[in-house]
Amino acid sequence: MKKISRYMRLYRIFAVQYMKTVMQSKVDFFIGLGGFLISQAAGLAFLYLVFQQIPTMKEWTLEQLLFIYGFAQIPRGIDHLLTDNLWMVGWQMVIQGTFDKYMLRPMNLFFQIVCEKIQFDAVGELLIGILFVGRAVAKGVVQVTPLKVLFFFISMIAGSVIYTSVKLVLASIAFWVKDSSPIMTTAYDVADFAKYPVEIYAKPIQIVLMTILPFAFVAYIPSTYFLIDANILKTIAAECGIAVIFWLFSYHLFKKGLTIYESAGS
Repeated sequence: MKKISRYMRLYRIFAVQYMKTVMQSKVDFFIGLGGFLISQAAGLAFLYLVFQQIPTMKEWTLEQLLFIYGFAQIPRGIDHLLTDNLWMVGWQMVIQGTFDKYMLRPMNLFFQIVCEKIQFDAVGELLIGILFVGRAVAKGVVQVTPLKVLFFFISMIAGSVIYTSVKLVLASIAFWVKDSSPIMTTAYDVADFAKYPVEIYAKPIQIVLMTILPFAFVAYIPSTYFLIDANILKTIAAECGIAVIFWLFSYHLFKKGLTIYESAGS
């Protein structure tokens, strides 16, 4: 407990310091937030355009798809908000040798990386997600019960862990290839497919979304528990299982990468 308390206190200190740097450039924050809101609006416009021609998509209504869309955004937004600095590991820290600074401090290296930056652009994703989940509840698309509320929060945490785990795996590849940012970018482009039911895609894409990059377990699969009362073991429980497996694998790969890290030479 003392160790957890220490890290929570350290995280608060890091967060306060980062907030001071953000406040020095408020324009950047609002531009980033605006950009994310525009990108989300474009995705929603696409959904509405499709449904003007097709009233249902594989038996899913527009209101249900909007719930899945919003459901997908919340864990992605949490991951984006708290662990976005992992991108820097895959993009430049390893190849430039700036990763050295973490190895000189008497703290957990993963903790140091994630607490160094809070990505407030993610507020746009979170707002969209909360808005459309709330809209689905208000329209009766999802029936609210105490148990479903509990499983909703569990699903959001598990989904965030899956996103972070995938990001950590891809960032850790940089310890071997020096720059893994192209792989990370491609993977997160694939994550956009998770905003829609997986059965609308070809089999190869379904396999990728459910195995190699298990983003289907972040949104579509757990959302079926709330929309159509799908089996809890095949939805929320499966999501939690995938989250645990991928986290253990990703953290092991990260620690393995640390053993071969070489600082940049002059």
